[in-house]
Amino acid sequence: MSAATWKSLQEAAGPVSRETFDRLVAFEQVFQKWNRSINLVAQSTSGDVWQRHILDSAQLWRLETKAQRWVDIGSGGGFPGLVLAFLLVERDGASIDLVESNRKKASFLQSVVGQFNLPARVIARRIDDSYALVPAPQIVTARALASLPVLVDLAVPWLTSGARGLFHKGRDYRAEVQESVNRWDFDLVEHPSVTDAAGVILELSNVRPV
Repeated sequence: MSAATWKSLQEAAGPVSRETFDRLVAFEQVFQKWNRSINLVAQSTSGDVWQRHILDSAQLWRLETKAQRWVDIGSGGGFPGLVLAFLLVERDGASIDLVESNRKKASFLQSVVGQFNLPARVIARRIDDSYALVPAPQIVTARALASLPVLVDLAVPWLTSGARGLFHKGRDYRAEVQESVNRWDFDLVEHPSVTDAAGVILELSNVRPV
């Protein structure tokens, strides 16, 4: 890929080495091969995986520059979890757990983790069966998984123990936030998406019951 494509990654994620960029380019090719077999993302978005999925995922990297322990729930086709795993290579000692109950998708995740020797662990279980297996993450991520109230419910054992959430959301996020505050108190920062003019990354911290 071109220097402009590498620049697009740096604009989304911040400083990223050429080696990590090259590995993400290679990952995109692996992803496309698997996607033709098991439909990892909607076909309507498969033609622009770099912009729609990789860069959209990578922008979380610039929002959290220190956390060492991550968990991505409902990892699916690896967005944002696998992309973050590639980036975490640049942070000594950092790792991410990828929670995905679909066996075919979990197999894809495990294949990529093994092929690229990523600092990630695949947990092929339901989210609510994985809490004890993922002790004390600092960051919880999720993308295209569920509405915000459901996300908070799914992640609450971690969020109420000090973890922060970084959740991709679309244009209707305000209604989801309003619904969530009926059950939970939390501190909220809205980060405009760098890849979707109507999207945001919602950063939740200090989550506690109302």
